[in-house]
Amino acid sequence: MEKLFKLQEHGTTVRREILAGVTTFLTMAYILAVNPGMLGSIGGGMTPGAVFTATAIASGIATLIMALMANLPVALAPGMGLNAFFTFTVVFGMGYSWQIALTAVFLEGILFVILSLFNVREAIIKAIPANLKKAVAVGIGLFIALIGFANAGIVVNDAGTVIGLGNLTSGSPFLALLGLIIIIVLYSLKIPGSILIGIIATTVIGIPMGITSLPEGFSPFGTPAAPLLFQFDFTTIISFQFFTVFFTFLFVDIFDTVGTLVGVTTQAGLIDKDGNIPHVKQALLADAIGTVAGAALGTSTVTSYVESTAGVAAGGRTGLTALVTGILFFVALILSPLFLLIPSAATAPALIFVGFLMMKPVSSIDFEDPTEGIPAFLAIVMMPFAYSIADGIVYGVLSYVILKTATGKFKDISIVTWILFVIFVLRFVLK
Repeated sequence: MEKLFKLQEHGTTVRREILAGVTTFLTMAYILAVNPGMLGSIGGGMTPGAVFTATAIASGIATLIMALMANLPVALAPGMGLNAFFTFTVVFGMGYSWQIALTAVFLEGILFVILSLFNVREAIIKAIPANLKKAVAVGIGLFIALIGFANAGIVVNDAGTVIGLGNLTSGSPFLALLGLIIIIVLYSLKIPGSILIGIIATTVIGIPMGITSLPEGFSPFGTPAAPLLFQFDFTTIISFQFFTVFFTFLFVDIFDTVGTLVGVTTQAGLIDKDGNIPHVKQALLADAIGTVAGAALGTSTVTSYVESTAGVAAGGRTGLTALVTGILFFVALILSPLFLLIPSAATAPALIFVGFLMMKPVSSIDFEDPTEGIPAFLAIVMMPFAYSIADGIVYGVLSYVILKTATGKFKDISIVTWILFVIFVLRFVLK
């Protein structure tokens, strides 16, 4: 383990990494329930059971590649938002078959592999200015905190306002608040594994409340389902409409991944003094290969998961964290009901607390210089407000280039940043 993951160099231990890996898995295990429910609603052979199998295997493969190639504590799974676009826009909205949608994901993954091999995606990460990178980490923290609040019902889509408080006196919101109290008290007392302990304790407390319950038809072992192997349809790929679908998958995935890698590695203290992510090429390759594997198995785009920050908060610093998470995805294939016992009210407090932990970089952002501070501010607020990591990066880069140009600070804008600016502008024009 020491030779493979360099634990001492990263100031961590096997026990801490295993604990972090379990924590990461528990905070993102909801995808094993959400993805089959969403993609399974398409029907026509794409059944929930088959999607569950594809989701678990694709997540396991991609996360193990991340662990062994990049040695980073980052887990991967089919991305939220991308699976909704796959189901509700491409299939239900545009009328494409799920086979054509999988083809778009597959081709996007192939292009990602090529871009990663030629360091194009790495160049994009390096092109993001230092203050914007810090802002991305903070914005992601607010974004996942909002996910936690929403998943627990602590905040809701109120009829009178854009967002409002839910009923906090009972049910999931009350249980989530109890869980948050448990986590912050344990963390303040410096008790190791405070996040994982909080998730488990909240799950147990939820049993007498009727929130933690066995799913219907529960058995100790999951029901096997044949995966949707290589169900591609290339008949309509030469069309503008297909290109629109392909480009949307490409755009959202690349900038979600860039944002997540920057945020997770910043929180873990793995970024060097020049703002570079270690083994970033291998990390991006793992993401790209995961997307190709996921499409071949029968699921939507696989991407790096922002919930990895929960494992980092639990002490994860190396690929051993990801290795444990990846193995648990395979274990989930035969013990799926046990993992699905954990309610969203139990994982929500972990996400909320990680939001707090990711606020730290905001103190080192240069807000004195408006050409640095304003883009950082827009990147931070647009992630939760637009409910998109990618959109936060877009508004950050656009405002950065506009302000630097307006003030004559052209030297601060790299060629790659200019290219990103043009791409982002075209995205708005062609949308």
